[in-house]
Amino acid sequence: MNLSYWCVLAAGIMPVATIGIAKWGGRRDYDNSEPRRWLEKQSGVRRRADSAHRNHFEAFPFFAAGVLVAQQLHAPQDSIDMLAIAFIASRIVYTGFYLTDRATLRSVSWFIGYLIVIGLFLIAAFQGS
Repeated sequence: MNLSYWCVLAAGIMPVATIGIAKWGGRRDYDNSEPRRWLEKQSGVRRRADSAHRNHFEAFPFFAAGVLVAQQLHAPQDSIDMLAIAFIASRIVYTGFYLTDRATLRSVSWFIGYLIVIGLFLIAAFQGS
């Protein structure tokens, strides 16, 4: 399996990791019957981890599509892998900045990840020309 596919898997796991941070700690008031309502009441790092969790789900389809389109159009595998790894790195950095409440740096890392995905589509587009 290509490295870029492993990165798609990693991107799919990121939402689970961040929601785990939001729920971590064995809080007695956690309500598994209505977890979203419980999460809405949280603050601080728990709230930010939930927000990161949601954003990872939002970023996943665009990234996965970028990898698949680049593969389908036979873009250079090394380029696809490099961009996929860079995307995962940007998302890890993004998560760290989100959890530590560094909003500007978080936005910069989000934007870098977004540009990386656009790069996946561009290498696919230029492969066909």
